[in-house]
Amino acid sequence: MQIAENAVVAIHYTLTNDAGDTLDSSRERDEPLAYLHGHGNIIPGLEKALLGKQSGDTLKVTVEPAEGYGERHEGLIQEVPREAFQGVDELEPGMQFQASTDAGPRMFTITDVQDDVVTVDGNHPLAGATLHFDVEVADVRAASAEELSHGHVHGPGGHEH
Repeated sequence: MQIAENAVVAIHYTLTNDAGDTLDSSRERDEPLAYLHGHGNIIPGLEKALLGKQSGDTLKVTVEPAEGYGERHEGLIQEVPREAFQGVDELEPGMQFQASTDAGPRMFTITDVQDDVVTVDGNHPLAGATLHFDVEVADVRAASAEELSHGHVHGPGGHEH
């Protein structure tokens, strides 16, 4: 079966940056990553490259920021008063938290902590990065009616209810 809209796809992948550093890999886990094709479960550039592939296929894919996690936006970097973090004793760069914004919930990463000001970044950590994937298609199957209605894969490598 070829990868198409509504197919359940299981892939093993290694993700590297331009310098060749490994950022993530499914090869260290017991199960490959499983996703429902065409439902926005993975970044668009990788999903497009996988269309039409089948079990056993291998490919190398370069995904530019626009088709990955987007470009970096300096407007998503803000200085926030330390008092906005009431109840949190230790604040350190690298810590992440979710906050409500006009556009809905967004993850922020603390990038700097001064006495009374905390700098936070609402960009995805991989925003602006060109991503390099080394992919092996482990399995392709038809999605169940329940998976289609939920918009994600159930079972090994997917979501458990």
